[in-house]
Amino acid sequence: MPLIDMPLAELEQYGGINPRPDDFDAYWERALAEMRGVDPKVELIPADFQAPFAECFDLYYTGVRGARIHAKYVRPRNGGATPHPAVLRFHGYSGSSGEWHDLLSFVGLGFSIAALDVRGQGGLSEDVGGVVGNTLNGHIIRGLDDEPDSLMFRHIFLDTAQLAAVVMDLPEVDAERVGAFGGSQGGGLTLACSSLEPRIKRLAPACPFLCDYRRVWEMDLARGAYEELRAYFRNFDPRHKREQAIFTRLGYIDCQHLAPRIQGEVLMAIGLMDEICPPSSQYAAFNKITAPKTAVIYPDFAHEGYPGFTDRFFSFFAEL
Repeated sequence: MPLIDMPLAELEQYGGINPRPDDFDAYWERALAEMRGVDPKVELIPADFQAPFAECFDLYYTGVRGARIHAKYVRPRNGGATPHPAVLRFHGYSGSSGEWHDLLSFVGLGFSIAALDVRGQGGLSEDVGGVVGNTLNGHIIRGLDDEPDSLMFRHIFLDTAQLAAVVMDLPEVDAERVGAFGGSQGGGLTLACSSLEPRIKRLAPACPFLCDYRRVWEMDLARGAYEELRAYFRNFDPRHKREQAIFTRLGYIDCQHLAPRIQGEVLMAIGLMDEICPPSSQYAAFNKITAPKTAVIYPDFAHEGYPGFTDRFFSFFAEL
């Protein structure tokens, strides 16, 4: 089998190389305390799109630092008398919550579903760091030269956990039967959400982004989704005098270090030919998960859709 990374046996033992800050746990406890202190001011606004068997809403809530966050929320029509399961969907880097019709399959299963718009990317959520609208380029490195609590992905990770809490608090949702899924950035956000909101019961990340930044760098894969790492060094540390400190700062928003907090059951898809989010970076997170977990391996696939995985995680969630 061709290799772009370690052999599978080594991947299954790989522990990651990006530094973990000494105050990592205190950092995230402080972040969660900030999130819990925010009045979310939840709004559910009926959407123009509706379906005979589903009610569709634009869901808005206030996240950390005052950003107004948007998600699409769909629930079974006339199905709120008995609390039912729900799932959260997270999109890829630069994307959005997508089309309404893509959410209807879970409603057919009797679930509610919420699809987040990541702040500052392709949807309707605010980025209050200067402007409202698209501020995509540089989200990994955003705040890197400020104090650690200003990291952009800190706020985004908290948005995912807050969305989970908002959905769990809805009267039609059974808070003990909530899942999360997504691919690439959505896979990383699935890990982050489930780490920061441990009530997530089942999660299905695919090819997760935002893991083991130093490994990505050392494999010379800081291009495409990770290009901003190279841009940062070229512009702000061209001789790499601060390399250790920079990767340690990025450790706060490295999903591998959050992964041990996950309590829900994990079904994770990994393509062994992935040159965007290399398999070793994904295994750095997967290997740290102590909850029940299954890796679904696609030996010949890269950073793309994986045949059969959507059907498999749909059945996985159906058992919530």
